[in-house]
Amino acid sequence: MAGLHWLTNRYDRTVTKEQLLDASARQKRTNLSGPLNYLLIGSDHRPGANPEDQRSDSILIVHVPAGLRQAYLISVPRDLLVAIPAAPGFGGGQDKVNAAYEHGGGGEAGARLLSATLTRLTGVRFDGAALVDFSGFKQVIDLLGGIRMCVDTPVRSVHTKTLFEAGCQQMNGARTLDYVRQRYGLPDGDYDRQRHQQQMLRAVLDKAGETHLRSDPVKLDRVLRAVGGALTLDSNGVPLEDLLLALRGLPADALHGVQVPSYPQTIDQVSYVVLDNGGGGLFDALRGTRMPEWALAHPRWVTRL
Repeated sequence: MAGLHWLTNRYDRTVTKEQLLDASARQKRTNLSGPLNYLLIGSDHRPGANPEDQRSDSILIVHVPAGLRQAYLISVPRDLLVAIPAAPGFGGGQDKVNAAYEHGGGGEAGARLLSATLTRLTGVRFDGAALVDFSGFKQVIDLLGGIRMCVDTPVRSVHTKTLFEAGCQQMNGARTLDYVRQRYGLPDGDYDRQRHQQQMLRAVLDKAGETHLRSDPVKLDRVLRAVGGALTLDSNGVPLEDLLLALRGLPADALHGVQVPSYPQTIDQVSYVVLDNGGGGLFDALRGTRMPEWALAHPRWVTRL
């Protein structure tokens, strides 16, 4: 307990704190006994980048049921057709969900519009949010000594032309992020990309939890500083120490990857993803206490990570 208090005090100030959640998307009061819903937005591009580069690269809802002994990583398809609310300089309208970040201007304002868009879609109010700078996350992976990723389908990167052979292998930060960005040339396209991003998060948690890291204070210091530098956090008023204390017993092997029930559809010659049967009850489960039951009833959309 004393060690956790010391760590959080030391590194709390390295994490940028911002209001990432729109008022309409914010849970009025977070009860850390659960269930909890957090919004995780990953992007390479920070405020000041060109508008066309301001789309979020990954969008996940992290759901932790009451008891805090398991977690569900729900990947929101980047091309999901949604209604985006109006914002300064944007009149609102139908678009791909990852465009909400762009229409909001990127950064903190983009995150707020994205959170409002997701709450309008799902009815979920969030207990917190984090904006992850993937370029900084690459450094975290490198400081951990790389992570183990299992490639199920060989694929050549459309960005670097690197060939990822099938099989489990050690990857550094640049190679990992290149791999988890791929969707072209994979059997299930963007759904495979979502699953690979979920696997990356699991692999990072596994590596960070290894005992040798905790026994090497110099390396631990570097990793924690890199994590802090890659994150912008909105904890909804909950002290970082309290949040880490509540979640520290969450086993890495109790993570489940979830895809939003949906399918691709071309509308006016534009490729979108649309909800299958309104999301198949997933959003109702996220708002309440029945996510474990929903996962058991819908194995098609769930992967144990």
